[in-house]
Amino acid sequence: MSDPVAAEPYTLRDAEPRDVGTVVRLVRALARYEKLEHLAVGTEAAFRQALFGTPPRAFALVAEASDGEAAGFALWFYSFRTFQALPCLYVEDVFVEPAHRGSGLGRRIFAELARRALREGCDRMEWSVLDWNAPAIGFYDRIGSRPREGWTLRVLTRPALDALAA
Repeated sequence: MSDPVAAEPYTLRDAEPRDVGTVVRLVRALARYEKLEHLAVGTEAAFRQALFGTPPRAFALVAEASDGEAAGFALWFYSFRTFQALPCLYVEDVFVEPAHRGSGLGRRIFAELARRALREGCDRMEWSVLDWNAPAIGFYDRIGSRPREGWTLRVLTRPALDALAA
């Protein structure tokens, strides 16, 4: 756990079990924004297990405004880069409530994740972005990220996963 990071007028802190409902609410708000609300079916119980089970499978931070209201969140996990034998911090989701966009909060969240990545011995962070999300792509360009050239993200979803496992 990290100590809370003050980023006036926001505080960034590790999510605690009491924050699970807030995380779920923010995940659903992100899904609405991304036009993927039909996919946001994770329950509080599932998030509680993922974030606070033994072992935790993911990590989250909550960004609080000075009034104590949640202004955003980040959720990440660690993957492993076999050629380098190094961990990688994979940013699954970052979301800033519309009223707080343009305040620098998104940059502060990514800076905090970068510090955590370096502390954990990672040599990079990765994430995906929807190809239509021009505001996010512009933001990611401004903080120095670049598309991963030569690679295409692939996914094996439940029906194919079941078939392959059988």
